Amino acid sequence: FLLDQLLGDPAWIYHPIRMIGYLISWLEKKLYREGGSARTLRRRGTMLWVLTVGISTTVPCLLLFVASRIHPVCTWMLETFWCWQLLAARSLKAESLKVQEALTYGTLDDGRRAVSMIVGRDTGHLTEEGVVKAAVETVAENTSDGVIAPLFYLMIGGAGLGFFYKAVNTMDSMLGYKEETYLYIGRTAAKADDVVNYIPARISALLMIAGAFLCGMDGKQAWKIFRRDRRKHASP
Repeated sequence: FLLDQLLGDPAWIYHPIRMIGYLISWLEKKLYREGGSARTLRRRGTMLWVLTVGISTTVPCLLLFVASRIHPVCTWMLETFWCWQLLAARSLKAESLKVQEALTYGTLDDGRRAVSMIVGRDTGHLTEEGVVKAAVETVAENTSDGVIAPLFYLMIGGAGLGFFYKAVNTMDSMLGYKEETYLYIGRTAAKADDVVNYIPARISALLMIAGAFLCGMDGKQAWKIFRRDRRKHASP
């Protein structure tokens, strides 16, 4: 976490999450058949999920085992490096602040372009309020998905479990949509992401409320809104 805060995302080296993304895309092309029945697509989606999670978790665990046969320091260094790569706190802050800067010192189009880098939706017609809402929403979601949840799983099971989580989360971001193409083949990915984020999402909410108190903001109102709105989302 300290490496992430000091140096940010190590963009100079091939990122493991990008490799997981390539794996998902490759498996999707192999397993997806347009016009297939809902049952067949769900089964293929489950197969895609098992293969992605299996490969993404087994490979780093095997490499850590090999490193341990060389020297314990090798294991420590490799695992530390991977844990650093699995976190995204500094990059999330940097990219979200670009939206604020674009709206403060630039034009609405600048804000739309900046927010398009951190959200997966069409931003071309967003109002200024829409740009701000999109930025706040993605910061909230990615605080859980990109910081709190990875730290939670790294704490429990090191880099191996961290890679497991990132594989599940990356699959959901790529396949977990309700549009016709992914409605069935992405079902397992979406449900699994709900399961692995169930506890981290609640930890994130409580930490945000605590953060409101610590920053001199309205912590009581934050708790009230959390209690009021927490069950309104489609995902648990």
